[in-house]
This record gives sequence, structure tokens and C-alpha cells, in this order.
Amino acid sequence: MSSNEKIDKLKEIVDNSNNIVFFGGAGVSTESGIPDFRSNNGIYNTETEYGASPEEIISHSYFIKNPEKFYDYYRKNLIFQDAKPNNCHIGLKKLEDLGKLQAIITQNIDGLHQKAGSENVLELHGSIYRNFCMKCGRPYLIDDVVNCEGIPRCKCGGMIKPDVVLYEEPLNQAILSFAVDYISTCDTLIVGGTSLIVNPAATLIQYFKGKDLVIINKDETHYDSQADVLINDNIGDVFKELMDL
Repeated sequence: MSSNEKIDKLKEIVDNSNNIVFFGGAGVSTESGIPDFRSNNGIYNTETEYGASPEEIISHSYFIKNPEKFYDYYRKNLIFQDAKPNNCHIGLKKLEDLGKLQAIITQNIDGLHQKAGSENVLELHGSIYRNFCMKCGRPYLIDDVVNCEGIPRCKCGGMIKPDVVLYEEPLNQAILSFAVDYISTCDTLIVGGTSLIVNPAATLIQYFKGKDLVIINKDETHYDSQADVLINDNIGDVFKELMDL
């Protein structure tokens, strides 16, 4: 099937469905200038100045033991406040406005779906825009983390933590449960910009029981053989053509 035929098939699926769920990963945001994690130029393939790998630095144990180094790395490598939504984010918002897209389930922490105007966004790994005191629970904005030196502290003296899921930390079970419900009851699941490697998020696709599974990713995934439509291309380009942006 040619690229044009795949887009035509995807358009047909979207036209005939009013119960679509989108499940996306880091590849959704790379076209907005945010690096992914596992590609050749991804975050995990870059050296750090801290004597630890990126995976180690963004773990719970490293955060607790070396919060100042964690925050130095976090501010430089995981916060992209100037990033703008790309055609994928904008196309998904258009699908939501048409009443076709019921939910966006994202592994990203960048808030770009909300910047595009999408409302029903389930953030599996949290958001850089939410922060809280580990001692008293007081909420803090991203500016409170960015515009300070060293470790951000609460008025009570407690350390402020980003509301993001670090390695060694569990996902929010309520959000995970909602994600399972949406995926298990939708008739079209569009998976985009994710390698489908990281668990438990990657296992969510196994709950899909609907009619059409669409996978849009530049690289291969373990679930490609199960896809009704498989498109190996930039996801922004696909949504630009799909939604006539």
C-alpha cells in the first residue's frame, strides 16, 4: 500500500468513527523542537556532566540523593516552555472539536496538547507545569522551579518536586485506569510517536478491542503486524494531510 493509499485509508477510518482515542509518545513533540529519548540524537544517547546517565539522573533515588544536580539537569534538558504545538497537536484538537476524538493519552510532560487547546488529556507521566511541596503538598507553578537557583524550596522549607513520574515511581493509578477504560471501549485507536517499549504505558495497547488500530511512527514497533494502517512517517506531516491543515 502506497503512502497516499494509507492516508486515504486513514481518512476513511476517521470519517466513519466518532469514538477515537489517541495514544502518543515523545515522537509527537520532536517536530516542536523537543528531543525524544531513544533516537540517535535523543536524551538517552547524550553524555552528561554529572557522572551519571540520563536514566539515572531522572530516577527517584537520584532526585532524593542529588536534588541540586537533578534540578540542574532537569532545567536544561526537560523544560521547553517556548515550544509550540505542531500539526499533530493541532490536528488532534480539530478532531476533538469535530466530536470524533474522545481522549488523548500521552506519555509526554510538555503540555503541548493543552497549548493546542485539547481538553481531555490524560498525562501518564505528569507535567512540568505542575509542582508540589513534598512536605506540605502546596502546589507551585513552573516559574517557581525555573526562576530560582539550586533546589526550589517551599515556604515551609520542604523541597519542591515536579509532578512528573520519575524512574522507580509508579504511574498515577486513577489516570492509568481512565486510560484503560478509554482504550478498551474505543472503536479506533491511533498510536503515534511512540516506540511502545516503556511499560506499563506500552502495554495499554493490549486493552484495545475495537475495529481499527492505526500506528504512526518513524521507526518499527513490536505491534506493527497488528496495525490495520501502519504509517512510517513524521506524525505532523500525516496529520497535516489528514486534517487539511
